[in-house]
Amino acid sequence: MDGSESLSQSVNQPKFATTLRLFSRFSFWIQLLFGMVSGIALLFAMFGRNLSEQTNNPGMGFGIFLAIVSILLLCFRIFWDFRYRLLGRRLQEANTQLQPNKADITHTLQVGLYSSLVGLLIAFVASEETIGVVLAKTLAQPQAMAAYTPESMIRSLDILVTLANVNTIGAHFFGAVTSLGLLNWVED
Repeated sequence: MDGSESLSQSVNQPKFATTLRLFSRFSFWIQLLFGMVSGIALLFAMFGRNLSEQTNNPGMGFGIFLAIVSILLLCFRIFWDFRYRLLGRRLQEANTQLQPNKADITHTLQVGLYSSLVGLLIAFVASEETIGVVLAKTLAQPQAMAAYTPESMIRSLDILVTLANVNTIGAHFFGAVTSLGLLNWVED
């Protein structure tokens, strides 16, 4: 099969265009919701930190950095969902010259899938790292002693960063599932 072949030769083009637009809209809103929760939680965590207080915890800073990278990838992915909607509109064009070919659609879906998978990996690593820091804090001191050593207390910052990472994982998961499902439809 030639990569420049028409999409209509392999799938039901009007049905695929409608499905593409519907799933991209659904994926956009789900990712936006999860992304907003992640972003707000991360902002609360970053601005809620007492910057004058020295935390003996460089791991949490790395977790925040990874969370920011993952959210930036999610922003790209949300933008990329608009690209899916534009492809759906172009597929519904009466002029076949303006319609994208199968190779263009496949490439666009693959970029969306890869960006979601990379974001999923980064958010997963950030979650593991953040949860490791929280676990280390809980194991470092007996619970009765936690009030006397502030660096070993679990703070709301720790939970907010974990919440941001888990929601980002969910958002990237929905993006990956959308891209993978549409990609499988195009490839069949």
